Amino acid sequence: MAAEQAYIDRAYECLDEARTSANRLKGMVEVGSGGTEQARFEREVIYDTVTNRLTQLHLGDASLLFGRVDREPDEGGETFYIGRLAVADQNQEPVVVDWRAPVAEPFYRATGRQSMGLARRRYFATRGRQLLGIEDELFGEHALDLGEAAGLQGQGTLIAALETARSGRMGDIVATIQGEQDEIIRAPLPGVLVVQGGPGTGKTVVALHRAAYLLYTHRFPLEDQGVLVVGPNRLFLAYIEQVLPSLGESGVELAVLADLVDGVKIRGRDRERVARLKGDAIMSQVLAKAVRDRKRPLRRSLRIGLGLQTLHLSVGTSADIVRDARRRYRHHNAGRRFVEREVAFHLANSSRTPLEPTEVWRQVRKHPDVRAALEEMWPVLTPAQLLHDLYGSKALLYLAAGRHLAKERVELLHRPRSESIDDVVWTHDDVPLLDEARSMLGPKPRKQRRDDDEIRTYGHIVVDEAQDLSPMQLAMISRRSLNGSLTVVGDIAQSTGAWAHADWDEILSLLPNRRPPHREQLTVGYRIPGPNMDLAARVLARSAPDLLPPRSVRQDGRPPVFRRVDLDDELAPAVVQAVRDEIAAVGTGNVAIICPASRVDECSAALDLVGIDHGVAIEQGLNHQVTVVPVGIVKGLELDATVVVDPTGILAEEAQGMRALYVALTRATKLLTIVHQGDLPDVLAPIDAPEPQPVG
Repeated sequence: MAAEQAYIDRAYECLDEARTSANRLKGMVEVGSGGTEQARFEREVIYDTVTNRLTQLHLGDASLLFGRVDREPDEGGETFYIGRLAVADQNQEPVVVDWRAPVAEPFYRATGRQSMGLARRRYFATRGRQLLGIEDELFGEHALDLGEAAGLQGQGTLIAALETARSGRMGDIVATIQGEQDEIIRAPLPGVLVVQGGPGTGKTVVALHRAAYLLYTHRFPLEDQGVLVVGPNRLFLAYIEQVLPSLGESGVELAVLADLVDGVKIRGRDRERVARLKGDAIMSQVLAKAVRDRKRPLRRSLRIGLGLQTLHLSVGTSADIVRDARRRYRHHNAGRRFVEREVAFHLANSSRTPLEPTEVWRQVRKHPDVRAALEEMWPVLTPAQLLHDLYGSKALLYLAAGRHLAKERVELLHRPRSESIDDVVWTHDDVPLLDEARSMLGPKPRKQRRDDDEIRTYGHIVVDEAQDLSPMQLAMISRRSLNGSLTVVGDIAQSTGAWAHADWDEILSLLPNRRPPHREQLTVGYRIPGPNMDLAARVLARSAPDLLPPRSVRQDGRPPVFRRVDLDDELAPAVVQAVRDEIAAVGTGNVAIICPASRVDECSAALDLVGIDHGVAIEQGLNHQVTVVPVGIVKGLELDATVVVDPTGILAEEAQGMRALYVALTRATKLLTIVHQGDLPDVLAPIDAPEPQPVG
């Protein structure tokens, strides 16, 4: 212990020296206005590089080292200390090896059957710079049975990490990555990698560690091409936002789909039938027809006076112009300049004496009749304008969708027009349609192009909770893939949205297919105690009978507690008592009340009434010890203790009620309490029902 503590102290001294050197270099290359443009450019590159390195060297409260590997004598007999980032001494000799380096791979992957050249693997239990404990695993002739039967590496360190109280933010697992997780993290970059994982298997954090690994291994070109992580909602993004910075990667973009469209206000969601229609792939054809319908010949000839002459453009000529522009231009807005030039040419040629088209256009382009004719033939449109016009006119809707949708489905899209396009508030279900429209329309014609004119693409995209994404949402993500490289993670059993997919084949058919997809499955549940998973498994057998529940590492733990309230009584007192009991049990850990959306205000009011400080997830995220979370946004989160309120209401209110209940039951890392009115749903009612605990 003393020797390893001394080594850790030395590693931190080297880290501090590296940070001091980087700060000194940063001061030497302060970017100013002097010198040549080339010199300023070079200073900016150096400055950005040093700033990025300083960001990587800042660990905060995270531990630098978490273990070491000793290789067999016939493999060189070397010892490597594995840590969060690479650190070298003044002679540039490695003191700490980055966990992503190839030499660190055996730390995560070696087993008794495949030692990968190791004689020993040592795990450190640390708090900041202080070493608290050591756990050794020996290989070869000195091997001991230290968890190999369970297939776990560093079992003691792993269990200790799992028992740590949650903070309201996802933490990294870099010190306790298991073999099946590491295999996914280090999978090759090209193509689509699908990761199916049940609750508690670590699929989200594995995907984030994979993003960090790929940036380390493929720094060029990914640093320039960009890495995007797409999450299901902002609560989820707030929950995971510290993982990548803790691994030294701050340049990854985290977003919900709504963040990828500009210039519009987005709030709320459509009701299920409308949401499902807007997510249907058929909407791409509807929008294509809607754009085509805005390219049309004049209904009557254009006549305009110029001096003593009258210039004119016939209906037939306007039809020829529109037809030529349709054939020439893939993006609608790009054709506007061509239409303007052709209109000017034909107006000039309609004169009795030859006129210069450029001069004619200069004189007539602002004339109201000319502008009206151009808007009739080929209007410049933003995605919001196209959809606003389409939704606001039943005539335009029937014209665009009549061949593709039944009348009653067409009318689901209709909504009253707003006075101004700036007043329109779009829903999250409109986002992929706005993006599809943008891909068809292209940017507005302008003299100087802007960075946001083109849809941004990325060298790698990580998509979490992909099982809920509609075909239109998946198309939006595919549009942003530069080369078809994606990591797609989720759990088919937790498909709860309007577009709940039955299997991964449906999803893969809508993603880039430049290479055959690679599939992986996480089978071990690290987070959820066995008794809780046993209860959830009964719901899984009903909601997704073809899927097996993950195998829980932690078979011990308190069985779920059931609190029954008579049908004539209120739920509030039972909810309050359950929260108090769980706060007492988890100490500094966090507690979530998971309930149907219709009961959020009721549960919050009950906690207010008795003075329990709490937050509501929609407004405050997970910044309080106690949080009320509607079941619709709890997916992907993990809490120390949960109180699941009104399971019957969850089944009734959610589109995929059984799967939503499965999600609710699998959020707790320690304690689970179910508060219900009257009898439990039959899927939860145990064969030998325990006596329900009294309230109060």
